[in-house]
Amino acid sequence: MKENLILRVLRIRPFAYLIASEFFSQFSMNLFNFALLIVAFSVANSNSAVSGVVLAFTIPSILFGIFAGVLVDRWNKKTVLFATNIIRALLIIPLAFLHTNLAVIYAVTFGVSVVTQFFVPAETPIIPLLVEKPLLLSANALFGMGIYISIFLAYAMSGPVISIFGQSNLFIFLATLFLIAGFFAFLIKGSKSKIEPKKATVVVGFKEEISAVLKLISKTKTLSHALFSLTLAQILILVLAVIGPGYAEHVLRIRVESFPTVFMLPAVVGIALGALIIGSFLHKKSKSALTKFGMLLMGISILLLPYGSRVESRMIIHFINFYLPHFLQITLLHITVLLAFLLGFATSFVFVPSNALLQEETSDEWRGKVYGVLGSLVGVMSIVPVVVVGGLADLIGVRMVITGTGIVVIIIALIRIFITDRD
Repeated sequence: MKENLILRVLRIRPFAYLIASEFFSQFSMNLFNFALLIVAFSVANSNSAVSGVVLAFTIPSILFGIFAGVLVDRWNKKTVLFATNIIRALLIIPLAFLHTNLAVIYAVTFGVSVVTQFFVPAETPIIPLLVEKPLLLSANALFGMGIYISIFLAYAMSGPVISIFGQSNLFIFLATLFLIAGFFAFLIKGSKSKIEPKKATVVVGFKEEISAVLKLISKTKTLSHALFSLTLAQILILVLAVIGPGYAEHVLRIRVESFPTVFMLPAVVGIALGALIIGSFLHKKSKSALTKFGMLLMGISILLLPYGSRVESRMIIHFINFYLPHFLQITLLHITVLLAFLLGFATSFVFVPSNALLQEETSDEWRGKVYGVLGSLVGVMSIVPVVVVGGLADLIGVRMVITGTGIVVIIIALIRIFITDRD
C-alpha cells in the first residue's frame, strides 16, 4: 500500500519546522491586525480611525512588495524568515506602553507591515527548497491549511484575547508569539546549496530585475493565470470580511459576535478538507483544471449566500423537516454553514494548486520576486473593492453586493474554462 503523500511531507523535519513557524507567525500577525482594529476604535471611537489602521496595513504592500521580492531573492530565505519574525516582535513591544496613542498605533502598524513585505516572498518560496517537486502539491496543501486555520483562530480569538490579557499585555503576548515563530524558523535546515541564493544569476539593479520578472509573468501563461487566481481569491476574502458583519446582522439575523462560529469555522473546515483531498489524492490531476473548478465553485457559493432563506422556505425543505426531529430540522443557519463550508472547500482548490504552479514555473532566483508581485497586486487591486464595497452595501444592500460579487466570479471562471487557459 502506498504511503499517503501528506504523511510523507510531514516527515520532512525542515518542512515541519516551517509549518510550525508559519502557524505562530500567521496567528500572531492576524491577531495583531484584528486586535488593532478593536484597539483603534476604542481609542478614537471612530470608524475613520479604523480605516487608518487598514490603510497602514495595505499601503506598504503597494510601495514595497516588488522591491522586497527582489531583495529576498538575493538573501538566504531561512534568515529572512527568522529576522522578520524577530523584528516584528521588537516593533510591537512599544504598543504595550503607548497603545492609547493613535499616531503610535499607525506608525507601528506601518512598520510591521513593511517588514511583512519581506516575510511574504520568503515564506512560500522556501517550500521547493525543502520539499521535492513530486510532493509540492501536498506540501502546499498542508501550508494552506496552516495559514487559514491560524487566520480563523486569530479572528475568533481577537476579542477574548483582549479581554483576558488587557490591551497592554496583549502586545507582549503577540511579541512572544513572533519570537516563537522566529525560533522555529531558526531550526529550519536544508541543503546549503539550495537555501543559499545563487548570486551569479542576480541581475544588477532593481529596475532591471523588476522589468525582467514582469516580462517573465506576461510571457508565461501558466504563471500569469496562477497569479491572477491567487490575487482574486485574496481580494474576495477581504471583501467578504468587510461585509461579514452586515451579512450577519441583515441577512442571517444573528449577532456579529456569532459570525466566526457560523461562517468562519465551517469555511476553515472546508479549506482543511479540500487541502487534504488535493494533497492526498489529486496530485496527478491538472493544477490548472483544479483551479478553474475551485473558482467556479467559489462563485456559486458566494452567489447563493444571500438566498438561504429562500431555500429554507421551499416546499421540499418543509417536507423534509416534517419527518425530522426538531433538533435536526434544516434552518437558514444550516444552509449558511453548508455554503460557508463549500466556499472554504473551493478556496483550497484555488490556493493549493495555484501556489504549486507558481513554485514549479519559477526558479529559486525568481520565486521571491514573483511573490513580491503577488503582494503588490493584492494591495493595489484590493483597495478599491474593500473601500467601495462597504459604502455600496449601505447604498444597495448586502444581498445585492454579495450577489453581484458571485456573478462576477462565475463569469471569470467560465471565461477561464471555455475561452482561456485551455489544457
